[in-house]
Amino acid sequence: MTVLAQEVAVSAPSVAYAALSPLLILLGAACLGVLVEAFVPRASRWASQVALTLVALLLAGAALALHATGAGRADVATLAGALTVDGPTVFLWGTLLVLGAGSVLLVADRSVEPGGAFVADLDTLAERESMTAANAAGPGGTGTLTRAQAGATSTHTEVFPLVLFSLAGMMAFVAAGDLLTMFVALEVLSLPLYLLSGLARRRRLLSQEAAVKYFLLGAFASGFFLYGLALLYGYAGTVSLSGIARAAGGSDRSDTLLFAGLALLLVGLLFKASIGPFHTWTPDVYQGAPTPITAFMASCTKVAAFGAILRVLTVAFAGVRWDWRPVLIAVAILSMVIGVVVGLTQTDMKRMIAYSSVAHAGFILVGTIALTPQGLGATLFYLLAYGLTTLAALGVVSLVRDANGEAGRLSQWAGLGRRSPVVGGVFALFMLSLAGIPLTAGFISKFGVFSAAYADGMVPLVVVAVVMSAIAAFFYLRVVVVIFFNEPAVDGPTVTVPGVFTTVAISIGALATLLLGVFPAPVLEIANVSSFLS
Repeated sequence: MTVLAQEVAVSAPSVAYAALSPLLILLGAACLGVLVEAFVPRASRWASQVALTLVALLLAGAALALHATGAGRADVATLAGALTVDGPTVFLWGTLLVLGAGSVLLVADRSVEPGGAFVADLDTLAERESMTAANAAGPGGTGTLTRAQAGATSTHTEVFPLVLFSLAGMMAFVAAGDLLTMFVALEVLSLPLYLLSGLARRRRLLSQEAAVKYFLLGAFASGFFLYGLALLYGYAGTVSLSGIARAAGGSDRSDTLLFAGLALLLVGLLFKASIGPFHTWTPDVYQGAPTPITAFMASCTKVAAFGAILRVLTVAFAGVRWDWRPVLIAVAILSMVIGVVVGLTQTDMKRMIAYSSVAHAGFILVGTIALTPQGLGATLFYLLAYGLTTLAALGVVSLVRDANGEAGRLSQWAGLGRRSPVVGGVFALFMLSLAGIPLTAGFISKFGVFSAAYADGMVPLVVVAVVMSAIAAFFYLRVVVVIFFNEPAVDGPTVTVPGVFTTVAISIGALATLLLGVFPAPVLEIANVSSFLS
């Protein structure tokens, strides 16, 4: 019996608490946020949750900085290899914390929309009856409270712990050292987003429809990921990324399970990154979700998805790159074409930004496919620059409002630059950056990934990407023309004066868009040093 006990004994894995402290701080704060919802009086919850969330992000950032600048810092594989804190992890975690902080500022603002952007916390029977009547208005109705009713109610504050749980899942996602941990992290980051997408205060039916679509399509994508995981385990006998790399590099087994598993795995990852043709959830969810959550998804989820794609391709499948590379080149081209061509037809601002994200996902994939230190460093830089620009652009979208809430139709933005030159000029800056105009972060990002792909011999892909980028510039510049050169409507929307939180978020995005375009060298150097292959 003693011998048997010794044979089955399992030693506890070591935990590098210092390296994992940013992730642990966010998870701990999310759990505290749940306790705040249970025990703190309703009148004090909003202030408590905002303070707790921002302090947690600051502490996580400080802990990450201490680890990154510590003497003798080395790559750390902890929890029996389940999580790896290396150079790319540190850069991606820093990017996620910066973008997460900007998203939380947009979530916390209650001056743009009275009571906040999220569904009202209905305390009285009259308020519940008003919401019931609004939801029964049918597809043509707003499905929301009136402006006066909305201003009289408070926001559901559980959105803050949900954002923290999702952000912690993203951090675990990009650091996962095996596919099982990656799958768990995928669910942790996705489930809160499904809920948050359906919590818009206005246009409730549209928001709920977005949440259902996102949930159903996300469940299918998770199923593909899990099935691919099972096939790869059958091939390699392990779910470890390094173990799969060893099996793929020197095995006499049939490669059918290997490439079938990789294909299914990539479907789940490409869905989360909203890369065409796995993008069908993106326009509906971006349009229906509360705008702060749209900003959170457009920035942070994109970073997390591409971080996971980079880790899977470079750690587990770099040895068979010549087999999967043509497929991903075709996917990148398809994503760029879908995003650009369909984006040209969009008349809603959030749907246009959604298809813009599909096109940019194709551009980012160009650098990812290169699998060189230059390409991967440029990809990391692109994720940071794109995330900051898009987050701030959606912050501006939330400011243009009429009696029904956000004025999302492009025609409603006519002459906006004459009514509010500052807001119009800032939004024009973001559009120029997304178009890749020089002296903006977008130009440096595209130049970096295109140069890396060209140096790696993918000249035809670079030609297609440059052509698509030139065509995409049309619908970004079209917005600038409408804002500054069209006559404003007499009864057009107004620009709401943003609160402190929204002002800070937009200002950080605008400043970063300029600085990363004019002085990109410091951040590019950090990104190149953080490359998986450096």
